[in-house]
Amino acid sequence: MPPGLRMVQKVSSTRAFAKVAPHFIPAMDRVVHRLTRGKVLLSAQMLPGVVLTARGAKSGLPRRTPLACMPEPDSGTWVLIGSNFGRPGHPAWTANLLAHPEVEISWKGSDIPVRARLLKGPERDAAWEAALKFWPPYASYQARVDRQIRLFRLERRAG
Repeated sequence: MPPGLRMVQKVSSTRAFAKVAPHFIPAMDRVVHRLTRGKVLLSAQMLPGVVLTARGAKSGLPRRTPLACMPEPDSGTWVLIGSNFGRPGHPAWTANLLAHPEVEISWKGSDIPVRARLLKGPERDAAWEAALKFWPPYASYQARVDRQIRLFRLERRAG
């Protein structure tokens, strides 16, 4: 475990972090990602991250959202966790994926076309258990909200 990771996990489990992080972290990531031409996401120093480009559910306009992800190297897929930092309401990007599942991610400087699939049932349960091992604060996020956190698997597609 990298130095300081346990402390970051503890801080990221707090309600105070949930209030500040959604306003600060994505903005910081967008700037750094643009400046480094897609090679660096600052938040990815603790958690792997992608920049998701999806069409808005209502507007249809492209929306770029930096997100933490859980890579699945054995299958070449990624899981996105719609935790919204443990705040009420699903994050907007999850509605975008439900409306328009064919999206693109920037992963380590490469643009990759993917299809997002909402996980349900036993498949979701297995992915949730893996997510809790991957980043334990997700348990705190789920405990603070009445909704079930949405999980999406991103699978490569041609094009």
